[in-house]
Amino acid sequence: MSKALFVTGKLAQEALQNILKKIELPFSYDVAVLPISVAALMNVTWVASKLTDLRGADTVILPGLCQGDEEVLSKALGVRVIKGPKDLKDLPGFFGLAARQATVSSNVQILAEIVDAHKLSLNEIIERAAYYKAQGASVIDLGGPVKGSIPNVGEIVATLKGLGYKVSLDTFDEATALEADKSGIDLYLSVNGSNMEMARKMSCPVVVIPDFEDKTVSSLVKNAERLQEMGKSYIVDPVLDPLPFGLAGSIHRFVEYKARYPKDEMLMGTGNLTELTEADSTGINALLLGICVELNVNYVLTTEVVSWARGAVREAHLAGMLNESAKQSGVLPKGFGFGLVTAKDLPFESYSEEEIVNIHKNVTDKNFRIFVIDDYIYVFNSSIFLKGKEAGELFAKLDVSDPGHSFYLGRELERASLAARLGKKYVQERPLNWGYLSGDDI
Repeated sequence: MSKALFVTGKLAQEALQNILKKIELPFSYDVAVLPISVAALMNVTWVASKLTDLRGADTVILPGLCQGDEEVLSKALGVRVIKGPKDLKDLPGFFGLAARQATVSSNVQILAEIVDAHKLSLNEIIERAAYYKAQGASVIDLGGPVKGSIPNVGEIVATLKGLGYKVSLDTFDEATALEADKSGIDLYLSVNGSNMEMARKMSCPVVVIPDFEDKTVSSLVKNAERLQEMGKSYIVDPVLDPLPFGLAGSIHRFVEYKARYPKDEMLMGTGNLTELTEADSTGINALLLGICVELNVNYVLTTEVVSWARGAVREAHLAGMLNESAKQSGVLPKGFGFGLVTAKDLPFESYSEEEIVNIHKNVTDKNFRIFVIDDYIYVFNSSIFLKGKEAGELFAKLDVSDPGHSFYLGRELERASLAARLGKKYVQERPLNWGYLSGDDI
């Protein structure tokens, strides 16, 4: 476009012009203020009747909340018409000043473990497998008890394979492993010096780990060399230790082994951090998958048992794509839009108190507007202007008797309060953004 005409209402005029002054646009522009207070109340038919001077523009940019099909207006005006973002403060990102090209796949395959498979019915396992696959898992891992068998493992594996899943098995029980192998598992976890002979009996590739009493790279190399002598296909797992009991040293094992044997495929079990650290798993997964992408780790084993790790499979899948995108683009893992910022929020522009005061001066109706700046909530109409931190205290001062209106304001004030507490972007009548949990990730 060579020139754009931004269409707005009276209340948003000053805010729009202030934002446009702050961003560098690759085209000239003008602003048309139509005779309406709230831009969201516009519809394309009404705009067509009021917008009589295009001021030489070849593109008209409507408020994002304008109702109707912009193609109808485009035909009426004879120029291109597009809708902008629903919130003025999102204009910089709307014009491509924030988004980066994302990779739609990752080289890391996710093994999602169904923990305690021996305690679940076949239907429960099928349901869990379907859930994991939908979240991005490439392989369904069956986890057995520390000691003991998975009685019907053959039936489970055969059923999952029949449904098109790749299946791995995580157990040290020999009978369970051999039965699963007969039914066609794709990978067996795990072998070391204590059960190395199991590898000879398995037809599928195996995951090799260090010995329990010697978790060194030397121990891992020794076990891998024994598998090579057998002619056995294997994947190496140096074993990630939990915090604060050896994590740094275990990461060093990954780095050292990969430096010595760069062609060997590797697996990282991230559950020792996501499940055993009382913190949201989102950031932990972003970090660990970044390490995996750096080191070309091919497989990640994860699960979702503890409450704070709910969504870990999806997070690992997205984190792999985020870091792969950054690696391929040669930039930091920012701005790709994979939705891994959940409890907090991505950077955003907020209104200043001065801007809100100026908006209030032009309000002539009784409809309440709600804004959030930092940890303060602002609510006002033509006769009231309130500022505070507690939704309940603000609501009590509004003197609203209509039940429907009371419900609406209570809901909006509570949402505003949550946004203020978490530092999230709040826009009246719009849901808060919870990243991939909002269902709009890639």
